[in-house]
Amino acid sequence: MANQITMRKRLPLLTAALLIVAGCSSQTAGTPAGNGEKTAAKTETASQQGEAEMSAQPSRLKDYKPPSMNDVPEGPLGEAITYGHKLINETSTALPDYVGNKLSCSSCHGNAGMDATSPLTGVAAVYPQYIPRSGKVLTIEDRINGCFVRSMNGQPLPYDSDEMRAMVAYLSYISTDVPVGTKERPWVVKNSLKEVPTPSVENGERLYKQSCIQCHAAEGSGTGSNSGPALWGDNSFNIGAGMGRISTAAGYIKRNMPLGEMGGVKQGTLTDQEVADLAAYILSFPRPDFKDKANDWPAGNAPKDVPYELNSQKQ
Repeated sequence: MANQITMRKRLPLLTAALLIVAGCSSQTAGTPAGNGEKTAAKTETASQQGEAEMSAQPSRLKDYKPPSMNDVPEGPLGEAITYGHKLINETSTALPDYVGNKLSCSSCHGNAGMDATSPLTGVAAVYPQYIPRSGKVLTIEDRINGCFVRSMNGQPLPYDSDEMRAMVAYLSYISTDVPVGTKERPWVVKNSLKEVPTPSVENGERLYKQSCIQCHAAEGSGTGSNSGPALWGDNSFNIGAGMGRISTAAGYIKRNMPLGEMGGVKQGTLTDQEVADLAAYILSFPRPDFKDKANDWPAGNAPKDVPYELNSQKQ
């Protein structure tokens, strides 16, 4: 497929190597006679060392800090990383043909995924990964395009485009030293409210006018993709986005909002009831549809707060 994106120049195919050697191997073939016990002892020691290192991995990664953008290498790889950083920070303006609203990746993943709102640090190491919503194993490229078609209500990037490669290069860079195949990222706290109280849309409206209107505007239209993204209407995320579920929206609000003290409310002080009320108010407004929504969770077991009917539920 012809690359549809205009670029200053082609960037080479980029592959980030993120493997960490967890242990050491021992020689098992060609052992001189009489050295069997020594070899077994070495093998056991190597195995124990490997297990010790793997068991220490969660604590070692607990305070993971990605490399700084000031340390990006020179040359084509560094250019791709820098371009990927720009695309994630300025998605709607840098890729207007592929973004259908006024959001960027940084609208949810602050500071190009480098801050604590919804970190992207280490994300390249956890893919490929099975995603129940899709019902299949996704690559990091698939996951990026999932955000393009849902959160940014747009079109998928061509998989062989310079832009896709640049975004993968950046995500791989901020995943440096995280072992490929990592299942959990201990430094990432999931934005989800496990038990959502029965919400009051009326109280949500009051709280919105008190503490949210300064950044997100009276009509939810937002003040900027990174300063205050649109929360409903044509320029916001569509119904198939993760933020379209009240448990996710409420969890995100509880952990992160407001970014500064607003209307007497400080970050992290809203109660479960208040964030449920706010999320219900925000999600009560119209937003773009997602045409393939009925095919989500094809194997069943969808979360209870999915706001649309699924084919798997009919079956």
